[in-house]
Amino acid sequence: MSRIDAHHHVWDLSARPHGWLDSAKMAPVRRTYTLDDLAGPAAAAGVTRTVLVQVLADLAETREFLNLAARSELVAGVVGWVDLTAPDVADTLAALPSGLVGVRHGVQSEPDPGWLSRPDVRRGLAAVAAAGLSYDLLTLPHQLPAAVETVRALPELTFVLDHLSKPPIAAGELEPWRSRILELAAGPNVYCKLSGLVTEADWGSWRTADLRPYAETVLEAFGPERVMFGSDWPVCLLAAEYDQVVTAADELCAGLSDGERSEVFAGTARRAYRL
Repeated sequence: MSRIDAHHHVWDLSARPHGWLDSAKMAPVRRTYTLDDLAGPAAAAGVTRTVLVQVLADLAETREFLNLAARSELVAGVVGWVDLTAPDVADTLAALPSGLVGVRHGVQSEPDPGWLSRPDVRRGLAAVAAAGLSYDLLTLPHQLPAAVETVRALPELTFVLDHLSKPPIAAGELEPWRSRILELAAGPNVYCKLSGLVTEADWGSWRTADLRPYAETVLEAFGPERVMFGSDWPVCLLAAEYDQVVTAADELCAGLSDGERSEVFAGTARRAYRL
């Protein structure tokens, strides 16, 4: 089965600072990663197309990613960054090169749990919808109530939840995360990435069984037709190699039909991002 990896990154430490990599725990991935580094592991896993996702709140990075995608047979689209609160956000989106399929902002780092509900942010999100793009939700569980409100307020915008909103897998806790996911999934304009699980689990001792309750929650809540696989490479390397992430996803989806697995590993990403 030909697969789409709907969530990965690259970064060049010589191009600009990446302060989020400065902590000791991030040392294993504190180096430059390129599309060439991904090509081998992706091919071995049957991944033929990918979605490259922004790392920094930096428009220059987004332009560089779009240039990378234009030269790559692997990258099908880019989820980039723009300042949603800027008065000229619509003009900024219109001026970007082709290849942009979505926008993301690191809401997880915003101290205001209601950041997504701010009027200036909502106006920016409306501009994303008007541009025919999707919006990736990078949130933590306590920010999900604002995400639910925002999804309901903007039914014309396609939302994609990254990393299941980072549930506390290492602690083995399901609530209140699970209830909030069920509420979010009630919005038909929301998709969810089966991504980022291994780095929310115990990095050194995780097993697929640790991830299963969280994967089952989103597969039940969204249905396979609104769930898509993402590796979160190279961040995933903190806890697992690329092939281990793919194998875990295969195991988590083993109970699905062939058609449902095809949705998770390709069809959903095509629809959500209009690939």
